[in-house]
Amino acid sequence: MNNKVPVSIAMPNEKDLEVMKDAVKMLESFGIPFEVVVTSAHRSPEEMIRYAKGAKERGIEVIIAAASGAAHLPGMIAAFTTLPVIAVPLKSSLLDGLDSVLSILQMPAGVPVATVSINGGRNAAILACQIISLHNDNARRQMDELKINLSEEVKKQAENIKSKSLI
Repeated sequence: MNNKVPVSIAMPNEKDLEVMKDAVKMLESFGIPFEVVVTSAHRSPEEMIRYAKGAKERGIEVIIAAASGAAHLPGMIAAFTTLPVIAVPLKSSLLDGLDSVLSILQMPAGVPVATVSINGGRNAAILACQIISLHNDNARRQMDELKINLSEEVKKQAENIKSKSLI
């Protein structure tokens, strides 16, 4: 891989890194370079627009965007770029993240945003790597290895259950 950073993780607050650390850890384990930025669709809209519009020319290939509540960040980023945007709805204090999920899912036609589970940073990173693996052999190998490891873990758990008495 060259020096470009193919994945950008955007979040509206630095405190959201606590949840997004799962995405960070996953990308690190895959050896996929990434950046982490704080930008807000509500509190810094002009900076968010510059970020979204400039991402492609900076070499970004996939954007992972976290948001809670009204959850505008992923959709607003998607409105200003043609790059794939993966939303991570964050668990909120009022509705446990359901508000975030519903807000993100209601994107209008022509402005798609892929959405993972509430606090699903790990899956967002895996999806980003799957997208990159379409043209990157290292990412493809990482995905193949991950799928094999997941399958082996299920086999191991199945054997563990067989060896235990269920009564």
